[in-house]
Amino acid sequence: MAEIIKLPLPLLKGTMSVEEAISKRRSVRNFQDKPLMLYQLSQLLWSAQGITRRYKRAAPSAGATYPLNIIIVAGDSGIIDLVGGEYLYRVSDHSLKLIKKADIRSPLSSAALGPSFIGTAPLTLVITAVYSRTTSHYGNRGIRYVDMEAGHVGQNVSLMAVSMGLGSVMIGAFSDSEVSSVLQLSKEYIPLYIIPIGYPVSDEV
Repeated sequence: MAEIIKLPLPLLKGTMSVEEAISKRRSVRNFQDKPLMLYQLSQLLWSAQGITRRYKRAAPSAGATYPLNIIIVAGDSGIIDLVGGEYLYRVSDHSLKLIKKADIRSPLSSAALGPSFIGTAPLTLVITAVYSRTTSHYGNRGIRYVDMEAGHVGQNVSLMAVSMGLGSVMIGAFSDSEVSSVLQLSKEYIPLYIIPIGYPVSDEV
């Protein structure tokens, strides 16, 4: 039976305004050797795909087809009270499903053409998509809708990160096949975005 880790409930009110978060958002590529808290992971995942009301999610989705899935890559000691490894975010009950207990940051970095900060970030989110969930309703136009949805999620995550004093960077340059191999994705899951997250070093703020 797969191991399921229940996440803390997300907070629905923060201390930083949207305007301030937008003004402070930067692409951060240097991270401190400092672990994240489980509640921070909870907030980030909720901002990406969490349920907000009556099964509606934090990011808009064409026709409520919800083609995206979020993979979590946690480094060893990257998140307090969470074993380093690969996890799937389960939207329905705001939990993690363990896929593999192993620090796979280094092979993921290689699959993304070698940026070292993937190997040092305590947390990386990988947004994947099952295009058929949307194209079955909208035909080829659905491809555009899925890509737009991934952009919505990326912006939500980046602003949530800023609001908690974290930094992130959006990566779209990688080998699809190699990333899929590292993450052991099923054929229908297409990787779209890689998002390393952590505490920025002072000169990155």
